[in-house]
Amino acid sequence: MRDFIGEFIGVFILVFFGCGSVAVTIIFSAHVGLFQVAFIWGVAVTLAIYASRHLSNAHLNPAVTLAMIISRRMPMRKLPTYLLAQFLGAFIAAGLLYLLFSDSIAHYESINGIIRGEPKSIKTAMFFGEFYPNPANSVIFPISILNAFLAELIGTFFLVFMVFALTEDCNVGKPSIKLAPVFIGLTVTIIICIVAPLTQAGLNPARDLSPRVFSMIAGWKSAALPDKHYGFLIVYVAGPLVGGVLASIIFTKLIQPILDKKIFGD
Repeated sequence: MRDFIGEFIGVFILVFFGCGSVAVTIIFSAHVGLFQVAFIWGVAVTLAIYASRHLSNAHLNPAVTLAMIISRRMPMRKLPTYLLAQFLGAFIAAGLLYLLFSDSIAHYESINGIIRGEPKSIKTAMFFGEFYPNPANSVIFPISILNAFLAELIGTFFLVFMVFALTEDCNVGKPSIKLAPVFIGLTVTIIICIVAPLTQAGLNPARDLSPRVFSMIAGWKSAALPDKHYGFLIVYVAGPLVGGVLASIIFTKLIQPILDKKIFGD
């Protein structure tokens, strides 16, 4: 129960603040430029970790949870609890955001001639799930499913790698454990600044899939999907999971032994 509550609270905070920043940027032009939204996402991650790390170690992301299992830092038996809490927390956060902004969303759609569920409603569906190419770009640059998959894989790889680097005792150069959430949040900010122009930078299957499912239920239907072939499962689910696994293997099998030798000698 403690693990479940921790992951639920952490992901809820992450999605509510993060997706909320996207919503108010599009509806009200509350923020200007990618960096402001990316920074809010980074702060959301930091706050979510502080709120939940003494309950569940604050994975907040199925890719991180899988990486911890692969590296034998968490038993496999806890996987269902973590996944359920992460996906449910993201879904409930999306629901609360919709409740809060439903009138504003409807008004925005009305004045912009957007009919929810039609292709043009991608402009409001992106409050919840990610799309490739990023529909917020003033000029839409084509991006293949392979390129989008690699963007999510690489972005999540760096995120999970830095989680290990900032929290593992073998890295004596890491900051104080009290400051690790701040640097993880800054890592998310940097990654979003680089990857978001391509894919909106999901980096987290729970953060993408649960709000996307909610938006489909709330009227966006197939417009909530970035393509007609369920490529979002490859890009926003498989991409982060593969990136997380690769980061776990490279850090624990290659980097950690080198750091251990530096500490303990040959």
